[in-house]
Amino acid sequence: MAIATAPTSIEGGAAPWALPSEDVLDRLGVARASGLDPAEIRRRRRRHGPNVLREPRRRSAWRILLGQFESVLALLLAAAAALAFAFGEWAEAAAIAAVIVLNTAIGFATELSGVRSMEALRRLGRVTTNVRRGGAVLTVPAQELVPGDLVLLEGGDVVTADLRLLEASNLGCDESTLTGESVPVTKRVEPVATDAPVTERASMAFKGTTVVRGAGEGVVVATGTATELGRIASLVEEAGEEPSPLERRLERLGGQLVWVALGLAAAIAGAGVVAGREALVMVEMGVALAVAAVPEGLPIVATVALARGMWRMARRSALVTRLPAVETLGATTVILTDKTGTLTENRMAVARMVLATGDVEVGTGPIVAGARTPLRRALEIGVLCNDATLPAGGTAEPGADAVGDPMEIALLEAGARAGLTREALRAELPEVREEAFDPAVKMMATVHRARAGYRVAVKGAPEAVLEHATTVLTAAGPLPLTAEARADWRARAERLAREGLRVLGLATRTVERADATPWADLTLVGLVGLLDPPRPDVAGAIAACRRAGVRIVMVTGDHAETARAIATRVGLTGDGAPCVVEGAELRALAAPTEAERARLARADVFARVSPEQKLGLVALFQARGDVVAMTGDGVNDAPALRRADIGIAMGRRGTQAAREAADMVLRDDAFPSVVAAMEQGRVIFANIRKFAVYLLSCNLSEVLAVGVAALGGLPLPLLPLQILYLNLVTDVFPAFALGAGEGAPGVMREPPRDPRAAIVTRRHWVAIGAWGTLIMAATLAAFAFALIAVPAGAALTVSFLTLAFAQLWHVFNMRARGAPRLLNDVTTNPFVWGALALCVVLIVAAVQLPALAAVLRLAPPGTEGWALAIGASLVPVTVGLALPWRRRGDTVSPARHADASRDRAAGPGARGGKGAGASQALASSLLGSRIVTSRYPSAEVRSCPMP
Repeated sequence: MAIATAPTSIEGGAAPWALPSEDVLDRLGVARASGLDPAEIRRRRRRHGPNVLREPRRRSAWRILLGQFESVLALLLAAAAALAFAFGEWAEAAAIAAVIVLNTAIGFATELSGVRSMEALRRLGRVTTNVRRGGAVLTVPAQELVPGDLVLLEGGDVVTADLRLLEASNLGCDESTLTGESVPVTKRVEPVATDAPVTERASMAFKGTTVVRGAGEGVVVATGTATELGRIASLVEEAGEEPSPLERRLERLGGQLVWVALGLAAAIAGAGVVAGREALVMVEMGVALAVAAVPEGLPIVATVALARGMWRMARRSALVTRLPAVETLGATTVILTDKTGTLTENRMAVARMVLATGDVEVGTGPIVAGARTPLRRALEIGVLCNDATLPAGGTAEPGADAVGDPMEIALLEAGARAGLTREALRAELPEVREEAFDPAVKMMATVHRARAGYRVAVKGAPEAVLEHATTVLTAAGPLPLTAEARADWRARAERLAREGLRVLGLATRTVERADATPWADLTLVGLVGLLDPPRPDVAGAIAACRRAGVRIVMVTGDHAETARAIATRVGLTGDGAPCVVEGAELRALAAPTEAERARLARADVFARVSPEQKLGLVALFQARGDVVAMTGDGVNDAPALRRADIGIAMGRRGTQAAREAADMVLRDDAFPSVVAAMEQGRVIFANIRKFAVYLLSCNLSEVLAVGVAALGGLPLPLLPLQILYLNLVTDVFPAFALGAGEGAPGVMREPPRDPRAAIVTRRHWVAIGAWGTLIMAATLAAFAFALIAVPAGAALTVSFLTLAFAQLWHVFNMRARGAPRLLNDVTTNPFVWGALALCVVLIVAAVQLPALAAVLRLAPPGTEGWALAIGASLVPVTVGLALPWRRRGDTVSPARHADASRDRAAGPGARGGKGAGASQALASSLLGSRIVTSRYPSAEVRSCPMP
């Protein structure tokens, strides 16, 4: 698979971030003082096109409608209708056509609703940007930018094209949606290395990112699809979509049913001809067998079950756009989750303050700080030496209208919780001067008028603050900062960093003049550790996934230590320490050993990974036979969201690119909604399997009844239209009820089922055969007895009623294995009782209503006939209640999982149309290594020490 990886370049193919800004301007042919003139702008727009990304193609109603006819089961029904038309069975053909129309209408209406709801989530708006053109500063629509335009930036702006920075004054950009790194990137104008990754191109500002502080100016070097954002959009297109596991299983089942239907019809009809029966009778029998073998209700019930699951998920704020995706989460064996904005809140918060008087763990409640304590002085510095602003109320909760660097917002919020607001402090200590953050000294300072002289508030990198500090603030006042104490403070800062915290040093000094240097003879007040806090509901959701046997793997663009700390806080691996693999290590594995490949497959966290590597990791796990769910919210997550078996995007914080690439959008951004959807997916699959076994056993009983009667020389016990009536009445409504069931308790305490398991396994086919034979035997026994015991012409009615009622009572044989005989998931399902009542009325009506009875060729059976039919129909359910069923699911035990993983990854159908080989090839190309099927199962992985 070819993946677009070409970086942004300018004339001559040079990397603009590696060139001096003057060279970039010369290559683009633009003057810094005036910018481009109108004629040149028009010429460049014709050459480069508008500054827009390719919009995703809107799924038309016609395309959604045609998609309803793409399954084998739909084609099978169409073939049955055509066969009935060909033999002049107009009523049967019309009935089957009605089934096709009904199934199509349900699927079309439900999927169209999901797709249109998804489109409504798109945030469409006219974005403008400030540019210098023809010597004047203008505000123009972002889509009109061209390479060479000079763009002016200030706090709060959205960067609308890839820019080579020409000027940067304390400029910081939030690039989390592009790179996954939660901390804003400080920008500068100096060139960087040509091979610097996107996260280290400090001389660039990228389309789709946000300016959180400072101001700057840059020249446009790429627009539209040529930007880094456009390159990632191309990865989304290249990733393509894989058929869902349910789609693959339904296609496989449909193919099996095609051969079963044709084989049985041909074999039994041929045997009848050989036995000397009339050819016309055999043709009629062939039609009856074909109609009986086709489970007309299966696609309808499957569609309705998925639609009901879709509506249930919508009530839990999970919007699904494709019906088959509803079930996919139930088959999930591994979830690859982004960190920033998914496991965390995508904001900074003060976690700990390290002072000479001791460490202070900062929770979420009020902060109590005495008037002259080091804690209060540290909080005051954080509020005074600050350019951010909080909304009314002094909180920076997600979604609040706070402006500025997230770390500075966090300092303001901590101060507000201690009763310190910037307005009140600056009224007491007016600011007279500010030294903006200087990358050379790695510090920022503000100078404030005090009662005696001026107070300087300093914050910056801890190593820089310690280098310029000579004293340290204690409870007894400032004391000299000795070499031993300085080393101890450095060790404390390093410990905070190892815990994944972003560390700032806080210091102060008092000067007599406002223009005095702020950096000399500082008094160290303390250190502050900040982090992007985990969402409060994530730890419980991850624990639920682990109990369900689903492995969670973090895949992030953030630093390894930060990712490790978050993984530990949310209990990603339980009590064990998470194993972290960095993107640089992935690139270095050009020829990995077996041990290295094993370690890669066993990692818990992948940090500093690129969008291409995220895509490759999805393919890696798919090649191993896992069903992969991917969660994310950033632009950098979109390719992997598209490639995964089910992509899950965040609706509130998620970017448009992520939402468009996903199969499911969480409108509440709550990770526990993934667990709820996973439970619903498991219930849906169990229900689909349950009603599939029910429908197929009912249909098999019809086939066997007709076939055995034909081979035994008996009259036909059922006519084609009677079979079709049964299939649409006695089968469909109980199957609907089974599909609407709430599921057996404890479904999320079981390991995931084998991803390669079919809807109907060998064990289920055996059960289908046994039930079908039992119902057939009861039907033919009643029919044979009726031929001699009931009025002439009523024997056909007795066999019809026996089969109809036997199929109704058969629904109670569909209880979960190991469930109680009387109170179980079927008998406590109110839909089952409603379906049975309705079906009894319809069966009685088929006999008692003259017009309907004439169409179905049924005659009144009399009291003896009714008693015979009802008595014989109770035999199958009586046998079913007597069976001592032992619980035995289709999940994979830990002992069997390794062998199953090897087998399913090697199977030709493991990855649907693309196959496991395609996933292995994609993983190899994007991870820089040859991937082989791992013997280490996802469900068992907890750590990955190198052997």
